[in-house]
Amino acid sequence: MLIRMRTSISLPDSLFDAVKLRAQAQGRTFASLVEEALRNALAAHAEPSVVPQLPAHGDPEGRFLIDPADREQLWTALDADGAR
Repeated sequence: MLIRMRTSISLPDSLFDAVKLRAQAQGRTFASLVEEALRNALAAHAEPSVVPQLPAHGDPEGRFLIDPADREQLWTALDADGAR
């Protein structure tokens, strides 16, 4: 369910006119243009989310430790921990 709140804001006349003209030129509503501008302003100042480092296994240079095309080598590596 989408919940919307009605509110009043005070804008300088020149800013109101500029937003109104741009909204008309783009075939949009005044509210949709203001909403987009507010979302963009908030996103621009949002703190970047910290992406956790994934554990890395294998060769530090990124080389394959086994040849994935070698089926026997692949099954041997998969079975190295024992049956599950």
